[in-house]
Amino acid sequence: MNELESKQARLEAELATVPSLVVAYSGGVDSAYLAYAAHKVLGSRMLAVTAVSASLSQHDRGQAEACAVELALPHEFMDTGEVSNPEYRANDPNRCFFCKDELFSKLDALADARGYAAVAYGVNLDDLADWRPGQLAARNHQVLTPLVAAGLTKPDIRELARRAGVPVWNRPASPCLASRIAYGVEVTPERLSVVERGEEAMRALGFKRFRVRHHDKLARIEVAPDELPRALQPEMVRRFVEIFKTLGFTYVTLDLEGYRQGSLNSGLTKITVPAP
Repeated sequence: MNELESKQARLEAELATVPSLVVAYSGGVDSAYLAYAAHKVLGSRMLAVTAVSASLSQHDRGQAEACAVELALPHEFMDTGEVSNPEYRANDPNRCFFCKDELFSKLDALADARGYAAVAYGVNLDDLADWRPGQLAARNHQVLTPLVAAGLTKPDIRELARRAGVPVWNRPASPCLASRIAYGVEVTPERLSVVERGEEAMRALGFKRFRVRHHDKLARIEVAPDELPRALQPEMVRRFVEIFKTLGFTYVTLDLEGYRQGSLNSGLTKITVPAP
């Protein structure tokens, strides 16, 4: 047994220790592989649940549903209300804490009502090195982290998902729409909708890996480095200006560093974490 197979065995052994499980399922590769593995081990004693709010795009909702159907997962959608929380809307660097606190509160209630023994989510070993205040919310709610317990990194998960035939194994990361809004700019349903429409327009133009960053009056467009030459063509620049000014932005910029995850965190100098 090689190292990756050993980690897979540890994950399955970890999952076998719980009688039944609710998996927080966004449809990304981490949560999809966790849900697949939980279903393999627990069968009908697991349930994948996708949170639905203004911060979930229709594109991501469709991807999550299609993956669950293909894998024959027990799956449900559940409404969450983080956008109505003033602390979430304020959009300071702890925003994700309030989102995950809402999510895990709802999942705890669902698990209690239906007799599931625990809740788990798809944080992996690499995530622990990033600024993710939602991890504190997970600890406060005693949410299980089977991928971390098994020592799985993001590349490990992608490879195991590929081998298992999980259809989103190579899907680019796709966090919630609120992650596109610059800290200090209030998160509102209207701004989330603008980001969603902007990213749908980018998708329609044929771009594969990108982000539309919302800096109030300014749209900052990130595209993958290998797609930058196409993005910089004069005709494409004209299209960007047309699209994003129509969406209400005063200024439209193309980030010459290209797409990179968590770029809004690069300006953080001092981080405070809510007390448990």
